[in-house]
Amino acid sequence: MLSTFTLVALSFLGSPILPEAINPNPGLAEILQSVATDYTGLKQPEPPTVLSSDIKPKEPEEKRLICKGCNADENRALIFLQDKGIKDKNALATIMGNIRQESMFIPNICEGGARTSYGGCGAGFGLIQWTSSDRYYGLGSHSRRIGKDPSTIEAQLDYMLSEPQWKQIESRMKTPGRSIDSYMNHAYSWIGWGIHGARTSYAYDYAGKLVLS
Repeated sequence: MLSTFTLVALSFLGSPILPEAINPNPGLAEILQSVATDYTGLKQPEPPTVLSSDIKPKEPEEKRLICKGCNADENRALIFLQDKGIKDKNALATIMGNIRQESMFIPNICEGGARTSYGGCGAGFGLIQWTSSDRYYGLGSHSRRIGKDPSTIEAQLDYMLSEPQWKQIESRMKTPGRSIDSYMNHAYSWIGWGIHGARTSYAYDYAGKLVLS
């Protein structure tokens, strides 16, 4: 005679109806069959209901200003400046107007207009024409520190916003709502130009080209 434990095990394993030869107690067989049916017939738990209120809404992407009709380096500078927290259109236009006056956004330009590498210039080099020895050699040191060529726009943009001269006006350039003329006054402390040139006109021109993408 099979033990009760064996009978239960057989019922859970899907054993067919137990033969009478080994099941002298029909009542027990019915109970075992009922138990097996009760367990094997259980429904799988349904997945929990997800309420719409439980789904976190996707945050809208921040819109950026782009410069319509500008070249790749102008737009590269514009993106970089916005990434660094300068959001006001007039502030961005003022910075870009100054860069255009100084170098026309040509990173490997030397004072006088020659195109050369950083080592071939000596003074008055790059986006904002770094001229004094501390600022010129500061570009080289900074570029080596970040592992970039000082003749490239990437290295010069990074250096430009790391200089003490920029740090002195950074908070003002990040303050929105001012006029181009107001931002231009701060820009003088940053660049220290000898000739004003067309930088203000360039700034107004950029302000008209900057649009949200």
